[in-house]
Amino acid sequence: MILEMKIPSPGESITEVEIAQWLVEDGDYVEKDDPIAEVDSDKATLELPAEESGTITRLANEGDVIEVGAVVCKIDTSAKPPKNTKPKEEKAPVAAAVEKKEEPQKATVSNAVKATPVAKQMISQNGINPSKIKGSGEGGRIKKVDIEQYLAGGISDDQVLVGWGGSRDDERKKMSSLRRKIAKRLVSVKNETAMLTTFNEVDMSGIMEIRKKYKDKFKEQHGVGLGFMSFFTKACCEALRLYPAVNSMIDGEEMVSYDYVDMGIAVSSPKGLMVPVVRNAETLSLAEIESEIKRLAVKARDGKITLDEMTGGTFTITNGGVFGSMLSTPIINPPQSAILGMHNIVERPIAVNGKVEIRPIMYVALSYDHRIIDGKESVSFLYKVKEMLENPVKMIFGAKEPVEVLLKL
Repeated sequence: MILEMKIPSPGESITEVEIAQWLVEDGDYVEKDDPIAEVDSDKATLELPAEESGTITRLANEGDVIEVGAVVCKIDTSAKPPKNTKPKEEKAPVAAAVEKKEEPQKATVSNAVKATPVAKQMISQNGINPSKIKGSGEGGRIKKVDIEQYLAGGISDDQVLVGWGGSRDDERKKMSSLRRKIAKRLVSVKNETAMLTTFNEVDMSGIMEIRKKYKDKFKEQHGVGLGFMSFFTKACCEALRLYPAVNSMIDGEEMVSYDYVDMGIAVSSPKGLMVPVVRNAETLSLAEIESEIKRLAVKARDGKITLDEMTGGTFTITNGGVFGSMLSTPIINPPQSAILGMHNIVERPIAVNGKVEIRPIMYVALSYDHRIIDGKESVSFLYKVKEMLENPVKMIFGAKEPVEVLLKL
């Protein structure tokens, strides 16, 4: 039986997608629910799972734009799986002891390497070190053709194929629809908003002392690490309560303000920067914020995040410090009106009570739309964030309870 697979709707108002990358080749056998392709919409990159087990016949090429509901491939469900796949694992005879020892290694390779299923199988079968191969797929994913070229070239395993090769070659490829949409949005923000940025610095001593003292107990009790992002989220929520214009946006000739905070948290993913949203962040504890950020970050990393989880934010925090950034001017995430940029923490000499001391300092930046946020509000907002972070015990509306109350220990 031949099954025609159609492009499912990735979300409301999306009528077409682009084939970002095929994860299988023509004639490959796939199991039901195996990812066979990655498709880009103008909002997210999603995996396309096989609807049934069988052999694949692709009907579109990488880079093709396909309408939602159109047939993208066919699956011959009458085909039988290759003999060298799963039946091998199920036999487990005593004489196959040597082969059984190799199986865990195959599983490790499959989980760790960014490659198509066929390429992973070839890597395992040929004992290739995947770090020596430069993948030609999206995001550096290793494809079948890369393995074939590697094997055909007769290059020894200790020769590195990555890095500068001394050639004068160049490469030209079409930007993904997601990247094109991001580029268009960023340019529109620069052209359509009166964007300014204000800066300040935060002494992180208080937070770092809390993390050092309570991080083990916090993780043991809540099952999640105590990071900096939850403190910043909590501080921003309190500052947004005091300065609601920063938690607003423009809709035509109207200014829309919100009495809640849907906090956008910029996270890095294989497809680039994504901004999942923590709903009603103002009502969450530090542990709940950390848990939700972790859940969303894992889904973004694995390409499983949904459009609903990335829409509707009222304010955004981005942390360039994890990549070593000292200072930057973040770009507003439309249609929001402000974004807070975190940076790296560096020990710097500062004046404390008339004396020079070495303290862990982070520079913070607030980019805002001057059309609805005045300079006084933006500076006051950022100073309130600084004040809350430097006095974390007061983060619950000025409460004087001990730190354990804040951490719910």
